Amino acid sequence: MQNQLIELLTIHIPLDSMEADHKKRTLDFIANTARCTCRETRFGHVTASAWILSPDRTEVLLTHHKKLNRWLQPGGHVENDRTIQEAATREAREESGVHDLELLDDRIFDIDVHLIPARKADPDHYHYDFRFIFQSSTREFSVSDESHDLAWIKLTEINVDVAEESIIRMANKTRAYL
Repeated sequence: MQNQLIELLTIHIPLDSMEADHKKRTLDFIANTARCTCRETRFGHVTASAWILSPDRTEVLLTHHKKLNRWLQPGGHVENDRTIQEAATREAREESGVHDLELLDDRIFDIDVHLIPARKADPDHYHYDFRFIFQSSTREFSVSDESHDLAWIKLTEINVDVAEESIIRMANKTRAYL
């Protein structure tokens, strides 16, 4: 999978200087870390996320993550997935209960590097998060054990008052994408 990740990153065009920095850091990490997708790589690992649009593409499905206590896109660790897109799809289905998802583009929609705080036996570490854009055919979802709640949020309502910077960046990208 390492070669696929490098190839995807190489062709990805960042939206801004912050995402360009995330791209560079992720490329450096992958090039220097043989087990870059392995959860046991304690200082960090590649993760996969899904930016899920509603059927009419006016809203995005966010999860109120239990461990991090923040509203985020569904996503998580790479497991026995053949591709990073398969990891994002699996995570989206597990965390939202939505199984009828269409991957709108095989290319990276967004790349983000963020620090995950220490918890129990896990030290703080970085997630090098590959994010892909999906569309759901339904508004129905089910809340998983990993979440407090899920909600469809209007793209027009995502701003600095309700979301962190990477969520705002993806909302801006979505408006441009559509």
